[in-house]
Amino acid sequence: MNDPSRVLVLGGTGKTGSRVASALRRRGADPAVASRRGPVRFDWADRSTWGPALEGVDAVYVVDSQGPDAPEEVRAFAGLAAGAGVRRLVLLSSRTLGEMGGDLLATERAVKEPGVRWTILRPTWFAQNFTELDFIASPLNDTGELRLPTGDGREAFIDLEDLAEVAAVALTEDGHAGRTYVLSGPRSFSFAEAVGEIARASGRALRFVPVSEDAYRAELAAAGYPDAVAEEMIAVLRHVRLERGWEPTDGVLRVLGRPPRDFAEYVARTDFGTG
Repeated sequence: MNDPSRVLVLGGTGKTGSRVASALRRRGADPAVASRRGPVRFDWADRSTWGPALEGVDAVYVVDSQGPDAPEEVRAFAGLAAGAGVRRLVLLSSRTLGEMGGDLLATERAVKEPGVRWTILRPTWFAQNFTELDFIASPLNDTGELRLPTGDGREAFIDLEDLAEVAAVALTEDGHAGRTYVLSGPRSFSFAEAVGEIARASGRALRFVPVSEDAYRAELAAAGYPDAVAEEMIAVLRHVRLERGWEPTDGVLRVLGRPPRDFAEYVARTDFGTG
């Protein structure tokens, strides 16, 4: 293992970054946590923050801005990182959006261009979306009903703790350069089955209601979502309905040498409230 104390975690106060930082600490590292208001200031929209954040850094966990300029931003950042002596970049991508193509693949291409050793992580839907993603968590918490246009489509939900451990290994150990890891849980199941597992474990009367894309589009509009955001959400959910990424993968096993955590483990340790 190389010195893991010089790891910069972009989005280090966010959903994945905070867990990656914790996983690095468990491995004996003291990661630099970077965000707009974090201990290390970093803002994709303010390039003057990039250089100072990279000082003395050996590896970077990269979460892009998720905006239209993300590919160019990542390309420029990777070039700056290479010039600053950074040796590893680990990019958070997405299995769903990766298989759909478009800007996310452009961002993956961008991180490869400057010559820094790169690793790409393509996770499936997060198990934690049921508690931490607003358009999934809020309906379950507020009404006990989750309405989505996913039908019976299956997904191999990944536990974010597994993603974080994989990222920590890729950031601190050799042998992962030039690799793309598709990360999933050990089994595939539908949103209805996921809600059922949560209901049984929590004792709450939760239910999943499949709806059409048109009905869901109308619900999003009524909730105040902009049209562009609604269409992006529907496209991602269509990917689930059509089961374009349902098959479990061996990414976690390849990196960690053990199977991924089951969804039931996430459910058992999570407080879903009383409704």
